[in-house]
Amino acid sequence: MADAAPAALPEATPSNLARYYGQRLSWHSCDVPGFECATMKAPLDYAEPGAGDIDLAVARKKATEPSKRLGSLLVNPGGPGGSAIGYLQSYAGIGYPAEVRARYDMVAVDPRGVAGSEPVECLDGRRMDAYTQTDTTPDDERETEALVEAFRDFADSCARRSARLLGHVSTVEAARDMDVLRAALGDRRLTYVGASYGTFLGATYAGLYPRRVGRLVLDGAMDPSLSARRMNEDQTAGFETAFRSFAKDCVRHSDCPLGGRRASPERVGGNLKAFFRRLDASPLATDDPDGRELGEALATTGVIAAMYDESAWPRLREALASALREQDGSGLLRLSDSYYERDAEGGYANLMFANAAVNCLDLPAAFSSPDEVRKGLPAFEKASPVFGRGLAWASLNCAYWPVKASGAPRRIKAAGAAPILVVGTTRDPATPYAWARSLAAQLGSATLLTYDGDGHTAYGRGSDCVDSTVDRYLLQGRIPAKDKRCT
Repeated sequence: MADAAPAALPEATPSNLARYYGQRLSWHSCDVPGFECATMKAPLDYAEPGAGDIDLAVARKKATEPSKRLGSLLVNPGGPGGSAIGYLQSYAGIGYPAEVRARYDMVAVDPRGVAGSEPVECLDGRRMDAYTQTDTTPDDERETEALVEAFRDFADSCARRSARLLGHVSTVEAARDMDVLRAALGDRRLTYVGASYGTFLGATYAGLYPRRVGRLVLDGAMDPSLSARRMNEDQTAGFETAFRSFAKDCVRHSDCPLGGRRASPERVGGNLKAFFRRLDASPLATDDPDGRELGEALATTGVIAAMYDESAWPRLREALASALREQDGSGLLRLSDSYYERDAEGGYANLMFANAAVNCLDLPAAFSSPDEVRKGLPAFEKASPVFGRGLAWASLNCAYWPVKASGAPRRIKAAGAAPILVVGTTRDPATPYAWARSLAAQLGSATLLTYDGDGHTAYGRGSDCVDSTVDRYLLQGRIPAKDKRCT
């Protein structure tokens, strides 16, 4: 059951945080033309601000029409572990509507432990390769022990290489960092667009600082009231929903390798599951220069990666056809590498390291032992006959984390906050639509905008209805009518 949300923090700045709130950022040109970069200091531990600082990377692109400037617009792409600066420089700072970029300084801060902000470090590339290939559908005790050992090794390596950080990368701390940044930017209120996990970060901010909420867009919403187990089970069902949409689309094409035009989603899913079982016994060769083969774990990740965006479905179809008809696993391997942010030289971004560190600190583990996973398997397999077993076992990772969780499920009301816009996509694989409905109901000032469609998140993904509604809110503060739906 969800706990009550923590009380909002005092509006007056505590004296022991005054030096952080009063800092002036020293801006300089970034490596990416058109953007400015700076370093912001925050306390490593807000309970003991004198115990040491953490350096946070910040970037911005100034408003193109400064005379009409509304303030700063902070963006976060989610994860946890996604680089907000990378997102700003590759997309938001150039791809957001011109009207929005004209009137806002577009700003990003990499959350603590992520990318440019003292990143959590764990496994090197070679060991991460081995970790990503670990069988997550163990058939016997030996394979179960190997999976547990992989989780332990991952956690131990994070503890060895990032001991200073692991107890201080929670979402609450990252939200407090955002308020320090708000002050350093000179904004009275925070205007923010958060996607996926970024919605949890934004909602947490609203709960802590309701009177400092400006215009908050929470797109692809998470539900902070859920336990880790419930969250993982819901997400498993979300991937099944997305896969069924892919399956219906796949069989409309003559090159679908999982079934003909009359094949049902159940038949397509059964064929994919049978393919995974074959890979579990006999991995496929790939063109990888490091000699990696495509086993069940990497193939499953490759398919899941394509569920996030329906524009990736043709690529997935082609990759599956190559694997099934030509015994070439290269296409699925590349999809998996994109999910893990593995580069051509075999190095990994810290996405998955930060992801585990934040998730395992924010909520108690979904499962505490292999026996608990076995008991939970029926529910996960009911949620997704295709992905349930593997995702249930993957949910065991936090059981071996070296730092005890500091967070808990909680409902966030953010009483007194200005109007907030929550956006949910009906067939979102990673943040199921029910989460958006729940978050919108929890937040006292929220309105839900529904996108009837596929893929993860909605803003900037092709719906004129969604985009124009969000833009009006950001530019004019206009909230849409209750229960507005877009296609």
